[in-house]
Amino acid sequence: MAPIRPSPETKPHYMKSMFGRIASRYDLLNTVMTGGRHHAWRSQALRWVNPRDLETALDVGCGTADFALALSRYRVKHTVGLDIARPMLDVGQEKLIRQNMRDSIDLVVGDASRLPFPDASFDITVTAFTLRNVPDVELALSEMFRVTRPGGRMVSLDIVKRNPGILDPLLRIYFHRIMPLLGSLVAGDREAYTYLPDSVDAFLSTTELSNLMKRVGFKNVRSRNLALGTVAIHMGET
Repeated sequence: MAPIRPSPETKPHYMKSMFGRIASRYDLLNTVMTGGRHHAWRSQALRWVNPRDLETALDVGCGTADFALALSRYRVKHTVGLDIARPMLDVGQEKLIRQNMRDSIDLVVGDASRLPFPDASFDITVTAFTLRNVPDVELALSEMFRVTRPGGRMVSLDIVKRNPGILDPLLRIYFHRIMPLLGSLVAGDREAYTYLPDSVDAFLSTTELSNLMKRVGFKNVRSRNLALGTVAIHMGET
C-alpha cells in the first residue's frame, strides 16, 4: 500500500474519521503493539514533570483518557481532556464512570490547532501520540504554549523519527508490515494502522521537536528517548 499522507487541509477530517473508526479497539491495539509499555511511558513522562497537587491540567488529543487519568494519580484537581474524535471520548467517558472520576476530569471535543480556552488557563499541558497527527505541529505547540500559564509546564510523549541505525530494517518491518497486519486482524482496519507508521516517517526527530518547542517560546526544553529511540518524552516550561 502506498504511504498514507493526508494533506494539511484534509488531515483534521481524516483524523476524526480514522480515530472514530478504531476507537473501540484503540486501547487493545496500543497494548498489543507496545507490549503494554504505553502506560509505563506515560508514567515515566509524568514522573519526570511531577505535576503533583496542581490545580488545572489540559490533555491535548486525550483519546480514551489514559493520560488524563494518570494525571489524577498526582492529585491534579481538575483536568480537561480534548480530542477531535467523539468516539474516542465516549470510550474515555466510560473509563471515568468506572473509576468514579467524572467530577475531576472533563472530556470535550476540540481541535489541537485551535484550543477553545483563554490564555494561561492551565498549570500543565500534556499530549501523547498526538503531535504526529496535527496538520501543523508548530501551530499546535503554539496553542499549547498560549493556554499554559507563565511558569507552567508542557510534556509531550510521541513516536518520533529516529536516527539511522542497525535496527532500522527490523523496525521498518515491524512498523510497516506487522503493525498494519495487527490492525487488520484486531481492529479490522488495515488502513488506519498503515497510516500510523507512515505518520512517523513524516514526523520530526527528537532534536527537531525540541528545536520547534524552543521556537514557539518554551524554555528549558529537555528530552528523553525510550524504546530503542522510537519514542520520546519532551518537556518545556513557559
